[in-house]
Amino acid sequence: MERQFSELLKKYWGYDTFRPMQREAVESVARGVDTLVLMPTGGGKSLIYQLPTLASEGLCIVVTPLVALMKDQVDRLRHMGIQACAVYAGLGIRQIDILLDNCVYGDVKFLFIAPERIMNDTFRMRVSRMKVCLLAVDEAHCISQWGYDFRPSYLKIAELRRWLPGVPALALTASATGDVVADIQRHLEFGRESVVFRGGFARPNLSYSVRHTEDKFEQLLRIVRNVAGTGIVYVRLRETTEQVAGLLRKEGISAEAYNGGLPYSERTARQDAWVSGQTRIMVATNAFGMGIDKADVRFVAHYDLPDSPEAYYQEAGRAGRDGRRSYAVLLASPDEPSLAKRRFAREFPPLVVIRSCYDAIFNYLQVGIGEGKHASFTFNLYEFAGQQRLFSSTVLNAIKILSMNGYLTLTDEMDNPPRVMFIVSRDDLYKIRIDRGELDHFLRTVLRLYNGLFHDFVPIEEQEIAAVSGYTVPRVQELFKTLWQLRVIKYIPGNRSPLLFLNEERLPTADVRIAPESYEMRKRMAAERLEAMFHYAANETECRSVALQRYFGEENPDSCGVCDLCLARKKGERRLSGEEILALVAEKPLTVKETVASFRATPQAVIATIDRLLAEGKVVIDLAGRIVMN
Repeated sequence: MERQFSELLKKYWGYDTFRPMQREAVESVARGVDTLVLMPTGGGKSLIYQLPTLASEGLCIVVTPLVALMKDQVDRLRHMGIQACAVYAGLGIRQIDILLDNCVYGDVKFLFIAPERIMNDTFRMRVSRMKVCLLAVDEAHCISQWGYDFRPSYLKIAELRRWLPGVPALALTASATGDVVADIQRHLEFGRESVVFRGGFARPNLSYSVRHTEDKFEQLLRIVRNVAGTGIVYVRLRETTEQVAGLLRKEGISAEAYNGGLPYSERTARQDAWVSGQTRIMVATNAFGMGIDKADVRFVAHYDLPDSPEAYYQEAGRAGRDGRRSYAVLLASPDEPSLAKRRFAREFPPLVVIRSCYDAIFNYLQVGIGEGKHASFTFNLYEFAGQQRLFSSTVLNAIKILSMNGYLTLTDEMDNPPRVMFIVSRDDLYKIRIDRGELDHFLRTVLRLYNGLFHDFVPIEEQEIAAVSGYTVPRVQELFKTLWQLRVIKYIPGNRSPLLFLNEERLPTADVRIAPESYEMRKRMAAERLEAMFHYAANETECRSVALQRYFGEENPDSCGVCDLCLARKKGERRLSGEEILALVAEKPLTVKETVASFRATPQAVIATIDRLLAEGKVVIDLAGRIVMN
């Protein structure tokens, strides 16, 4: 087997040797052991499921959250001469049937699916007939409710494991704490002999730094002008992406904005321009970067404080994947902690607000009490939030908590085919048909092509219906809308919005129960992660890399020697902690000038520390201009 692995590695990847930890993980998977691999971004995680699959009979099912990531992996595998396919909501039902049939009867080696696909009846019926040798779960931290990016749809993966008895599971993620590791193993129902491989979290070529400033854009310009090459600037809000990108362009810098509010074609065009080097700087929300194969990113700058060290580590890790010196810079303003705490309050709304969102969603969908079970609707979260005058983050987190409690599910997929369900009986349908000649022909065509229309929403292909019926696609859409108006069918036009599935009928507000573990415990752990980010930003003594490695549970990590704090020590500069200033002014109030003169650190370092203490409310400036304890 070892010789076979080496031959496949050379044949498909052109490598003579494995990267650190790859061989051990591949051998564990090949032995049929449930395996969890923690490996930094760019560490070669995909090879760990691809190579043992190529050495085995059967196919590998890969669960991954992003359609763009699926398409990219499929294109790469096909370019290597390996049969692979992806099933996602943007495909028509006939296309999906053909792809799944190829997985059952053909020579497909890799099937990529979104987690929402697991509970689809068509997929569920076919998967039991496939010869599956491995289940791979990418971005596995999404399954943990204690993690920073929990997605309720990932909890369905355990069902898939039960349909595939004896098939080993491989979970892959770039970052996870000990609690999240245990949660991943529990939710994926790992066996007793399971193995966890932890890659080191050190990135020797990546220089971490924190810059405390009241003028973030000025600091960003310094980075862009002093560091040659491609970069990513992460911001929190969609509108900020356009603002910062516009400011960079005014300075003569090639920059574009990327956020989830852009049309899919526009996002793809901007991403391709950045990957190819036509655009130098991408200003983006965290929707950007996952799965993008660009190794020569020279810097990643965070314009806003991330919610957790996990998110920061993963996003910063998109710099320097080629092993060359690169930079990860966090820009921190004095008011950052107070802004972050206000965001946190929105992201964990009070229970009364969650129940209010529940009612507002059903009212928005026009679903009454006792109705709506198993129905699905297109749902534009941002439009809904605007109508309700709520922050979109408040709505999203309310939906997450409602999802965890089994009330509804919001898909992550953006491309949805049109769907139809009849809401009349066959007898009533017959009466309608004999009264209208054109509708009679149209309905016969639809019923001949699709089954199950009287029981559930069925994805349809309007192009196929047009070809069989002799109508144009616009006429097919008009006829569906006519039947909708006549209350014969429910018709969901094709769209690029997420779908909201109602798992249960609408309940009276008083009956909506929220389990403590889905709210209070998650809130506490999220608060701890945010506090850890505050500590990282405020730290002026411990190596940045060491601080991150210790957070992820590594014992006795070595200093990196290249972060801002390590470099300052090498230069003999004095770094200052807030506690030193607090101790000084506790004895006697001093002016800013007197405080600067009391330390051997640079004036900028002392003033930045004072600004941070003011923002945190630990000190104030009195009427005489002196710093005093608050």
